[in-house]
Amino acid sequence: MKTKQDIDWDNLGFNALETRSMFIANCNSSGKWVNIGLTPYGEISLSPASTVLNYGQGVFEGTKAYMSSKDRVVFFRLEENAKRFNASCRRLCIPDIPHDLFISAVKETVLDNLDYVPQKEKGSLYIRPLALGTGPMLGVKPSDAYTFVVFVTPVGSYFKNNLKRLNALVTDKYHRIATKSIGFAKAIGNYSGTLLPFKETIEAGYDEIIFLNASNENILDEARSANIFVLKNKTLTTPSVQGSILPGITRDSVLKIAEKVFDLDVREQDVTIEELMNADEVFFTGTAVVVAPVGSICYNDKTVNFEISYSESMTKNIREVLINIQNENIKDPFGWVMPAD
Repeated sequence: MKTKQDIDWDNLGFNALETRSMFIANCNSSGKWVNIGLTPYGEISLSPASTVLNYGQGVFEGTKAYMSSKDRVVFFRLEENAKRFNASCRRLCIPDIPHDLFISAVKETVLDNLDYVPQKEKGSLYIRPLALGTGPMLGVKPSDAYTFVVFVTPVGSYFKNNLKRLNALVTDKYHRIATKSIGFAKAIGNYSGTLLPFKETIEAGYDEIIFLNASNENILDEARSANIFVLKNKTLTTPSVQGSILPGITRDSVLKIAEKVFDLDVREQDVTIEELMNADEVFFTGTAVVVAPVGSICYNDKTVNFEISYSESMTKNIREVLINIQNENIKDPFGWVMPAD
């Protein structure tokens, strides 16, 4: 393996650091993707009339590569990322990326940037595939040209306070997405609407924001970039993916671990504000956050502090099993881990 880059591995954070290379493929009006391959990490040229700039016709994925305890680099459920990426593409009228192209593009990019993969106790290599409408189009309609990009960057913890339990604010001032819109897709436009609410949340002294369903404000939607789980006794509940909820891969992994490993009663259904405020435990899930415990929730000036300590929580148990599978510290009972080479 290549000698590691001269990076402050102890203070990575969740930032975009320039790496060696990225992968590019292009698609024209024929709908056929042409593999350009690895190119030096750098800027992408776009027409000012491109549909991604004017109308937000773009999607992305987020996954990670890990240096496992077996001293090899592995992926976690990469096949599921490929499936979700194309589901997002179809919703935004972007031609499907052939499955083999997606997988090989991710693998080639990671293998060419192995010296940017942190040791397992330091972090992981974040992988960001993108599909963008790059052709010029003045009218509101799909582009006639597209670019597929994969870049990678080493990351540490998504949250500044690491595993300290998060203080979350439930907002009824903003909605994240309309229930019959594109919330289930990883569309680039889904996230810009959370920037101002999150800025105000941080300024108010909280760590994270929880949105309510746009059609029924008595039930939960998501956090700004994570799914939410509520545990009461032995029942673990998360909002169902119908409508606005992103079908998170970490979300699905947690559901399976909770049921198969910890014998919890798992439910995908509406979660009310009352159920949230009366929960035993609450946590967020996502590729970036993994499993993030919540220490308190504020809604309409009422704050609930969860009494169960993190060290004694089911949240901790689920998180540790998930991370141990990802890092090959324990046997993978689900067949989720894929070696990079």
